[in-house]
Amino acid sequence: MLSFFIPMFQVSPSQASTGDGTWTAPYSVAQANADQNGSVKTVKGYVVGQPTATSTVVTANYPNDYALALADSPSETSTTKMIYVQIPSSFRTQFGLKTNPSLKGTEIKVTGKLAAYFSHAGITGTAAMEKQTGTTDPTDPTDPTDPEPSPYDDTYYQSAVGKTGEALKTELHNIIDDHRELSYDNVWDALRNTDEDPNNSSNVILLYTGRSQSKLTNGGNVNDWNREHVWAKSHGDFGTSAGPGTDIHHLRPTDVSVNSSRGNLDFDNGGSQHSEALGNYYDSDSWEPRDAVKGDVARMLFYMAVRYEGDSGEVDLELNNNVNNGTAPLHGKMSVLLEWHRQDPVDARERRRNDIIYKDYQYNRNPFIDHPEWADAIWN
Repeated sequence: MLSFFIPMFQVSPSQASTGDGTWTAPYSVAQANADQNGSVKTVKGYVVGQPTATSTVVTANYPNDYALALADSPSETSTTKMIYVQIPSSFRTQFGLKTNPSLKGTEIKVTGKLAAYFSHAGITGTAAMEKQTGTTDPTDPTDPTDPEPSPYDDTYYQSAVGKTGEALKTELHNIIDDHRELSYDNVWDALRNTDEDPNNSSNVILLYTGRSQSKLTNGGNVNDWNREHVWAKSHGDFGTSAGPGTDIHHLRPTDVSVNSSRGNLDFDNGGSQHSEALGNYYDSDSWEPRDAVKGDVARMLFYMAVRYEGDSGEVDLELNNNVNNGTAPLHGKMSVLLEWHRQDPVDARERRRNDIIYKDYQYNRNPFIDHPEWADAIWN
């Protein structure tokens, strides 16, 4: 009986221990697949079916309640992008798919050991399972409820209203924290959606040049587009790892050579005009984007400084009024970013992008697009 079940691991279903007494945010399925080292972690993903063999996952007529497969997308069909979860007897009544076939498409958290199951990346010795309330496959046309997350309204920020300074910064962090993380590979497809040219659905708009070009010309060749980290990934040394390295609120398509020229420069006014990205200026320690996206850049950096505060094992990113920040988790230049934020107000394209990220990908928002006044309320 469930009432007599004693978990093997005394951990919260929404947290996982790093082994040194600290706590981390839930792993994505991609992270769990890449980290099959026997450690105990909490993994968050969508139920996509039941594994019956190493490379076989059934999506209907489930044979029993003993296992399920999770993925980062509710529509995933590749078993290489799934993780197989062993369901102990105490959780089968609630999470077994034969008993609960409607569980497919639902997001859950599972805590257990990252170890092979069915000779496939898995979670065994499952100690906790937790359904994420209201989350179902948003693409399922038979779903009678509203897709998760529910449409954005003012209740999203309700707890932040009336606050200023550090109190506001902290509350906004709590609201946008724990977003659904993408893999770095998934960023390609996400950017094809978030940065689509409104006049040509086959193209994306590149951030610094403003050029419209085919969504399929991504890569590393001349005139291809690639994934620009607006908060330079070396500023905090987070690379392309899930979290800040794949957060599409600050990842944008840019021309390969222009991206290389920008490198990890801080943002400031001045320098020489870039020969390919007219309207952008740069020198040895800073980059000035074209006027049409100055505010976009500022608001992306504001978001990063609030979203990543050093808790849950994440990097603590902060803005300062310097350039040449190097590998420190700092980015500048704060006074110039605030100036750009006022000079280039939020436009319809930014609002559309924010909505897409919230509804379709990360389930969190950039507060400074929704409430531009909060930048001055925090940093002035």
